[in-house]
Amino acid sequence: MALNEIKIGGLGGQGVILAGIIIGKAAALYDDKHSTLTQAFGPEARGSACSAQVVIDDQAIAYPYVTRPSYMVTMSQDAFAKFSPELREDGVLIIDEDLVKPTGLPPGVKVFGIPATRYAEEIGRKQVLNIIMVGFFTAVTGLVSEQGTRKAVAESVPGNTVELNLRAFERGFAYGKELRAQRS
Repeated sequence: MALNEIKIGGLGGQGVILAGIIIGKAAALYDDKHSTLTQAFGPEARGSACSAQVVIDDQAIAYPYVTRPSYMVTMSQDAFAKFSPELREDGVLIIDEDLVKPTGLPPGVKVFGIPATRYAEEIGRKQVLNIIMVGFFTAVTGLVSEQGTRKAVAESVPGNTVELNLRAFERGFAYGKELRAQRS
C-alpha cells in the first residue's frame, strides 16, 4: 500500500474529528499500519468549518500533514467548497448526498454518495452521521478493515452509545458494500 492522504471536512458538531480518530485508530491499532492525525477547526464550538487529516501508510510516516488528499469525505456544502480544490485529480470524493452537491470536479474524480443524515435520523440520532460516514468510507475505500474499524468505533464512543454507533457503522458499511458491488 502506498501513502494515502485523507481529508474529512464538515461543520463543528458533526463529529469530523472523531471520524478521523476512528479511521486512524483502525489503521494503527488493528490493521498493522502507520497513521497520523492532524485537525483544524474554527474558533466557534459548533457550526464552523473543521477538518481532520489522516495519513495512512505501511511504512513509517515522515511528514504527518495532508498535502494533496487521495480521499476526501465532505459532510457539508461549505466543507466541499473549501476543501475540494485540494483533492487529487484521480481522487475519491465521499459525500453526504443530501447535504453536498459536488460541482467543478476534475473528470477523474470518483464520487460516492450516501444519504448519511437521513440514515442517522432513521436510526434515531442525527449525531451518528459521522459513524455512518466512517462505515461507508471503510466499505468504499478498503483502506481500513471492517473488523478493525468496528473495534475502533466501539472504543472511541461513550459506553452507553456503543450499540447505537455500531448500528450506524453497519448501516454505512452495508450501503458502501452494496454500492461498490453495483459499480464493479
